[in-house]
Amino acid sequence: MNRVELSLADKAVSIFFNQQQVVQLFVEQQAITFEEQHNGIFATIDGQALAVNTEQLPQGLLGIAVNGAELQWLEVSTETPKEKRSLFGLAALGLKLFKSAKVVKAALAGASVAGYAWLFSWQFALMLVACLVVHEYGHVRAMRYFGIKTKGIYLIPFVGGLAVSDDKITTRWQDVVISLMGPAFGLITSILGVVLYYVTEMEIFAGVAVLSALLNLFNLLPILPLDGGHVLKSISFSMRSWVGVLACMAGVLFGLWISYTFGLILLVIFILIGSFEILIEWRGRNYSHLLPLDRYGQVVSAIMYIVVITGHVAVMMHFADSENPILSLPMKILSS
Repeated sequence: MNRVELSLADKAVSIFFNQQQVVQLFVEQQAITFEEQHNGIFATIDGQALAVNTEQLPQGLLGIAVNGAELQWLEVSTETPKEKRSLFGLAALGLKLFKSAKVVKAALAGASVAGYAWLFSWQFALMLVACLVVHEYGHVRAMRYFGIKTKGIYLIPFVGGLAVSDDKITTRWQDVVISLMGPAFGLITSILGVVLYYVTEMEIFAGVAVLSALLNLFNLLPILPLDGGHVLKSISFSMRSWVGVLACMAGVLFGLWISYTFGLILLVIFILIGSFEILIEWRGRNYSHLLPLDRYGQVVSAIMYIVVITGHVAVMMHFADSENPILSLPMKILSS
């Protein structure tokens, strides 16, 4: 499709046409209706009569007449660069798909399954992704409970998952509940896996239970930016700022010790990110918009944290004496 632009009644007029006829007529980027005639079109724009003659379009000429005046013939191009247009269309479609959140989520989920399947097996990959989705869904449900808009769940290959929100939290209590709901939903998955294991006697369900417990227990470590670190930060910063800093820094040291012991290089990167978060939180302690926890909230938060941890440890202990080395491995790691 080709275009000719002109000015009529102090307004920008755009005429879109192909090799045979006028297709669209725009005035100030607004489409207007026109009357089709045997030799072109006719339209009225703010009292001005516009006639467009298309008889000689195949020869590359377009006739324009205003208010019945003599036709003015313009040389126009009627050739459409098909290859260029198709490439442009593909590029535009690709950009649109890239911007689509659903496509990005699907691509990341597929990459996660493929990556874990390449490292382990497709059965393990599906179990792991299922545990991650349930965990992140717990965060999303908690956000929605507090009226916080969410963008959904994003799976990040070889890293884990992420529940993304559109709004910011306003209280420390929200931070605690949202942080704990991921591991809490993971605990439901673990318990359901145990039940299905005894009903069906299929070890794959026991594997889901143990894997979910191990992943969520790792997330409950008191290290920012893990879920346990957010709980620790909310409780300690609700007491005094210097208590919060000391408690969070103790979590950082604990995390570094775990990283060194088990060779978890990726955890070191998380710890560095969490350290910046602690620094920013401490520097803005006198201007924080977050409503702190009262003494009752601090106690309840700590109890919830301990209960969820205990539940996951209990699941792992339940299979500690299993003859299957995979099922007993998490408890051996924990006991070491």
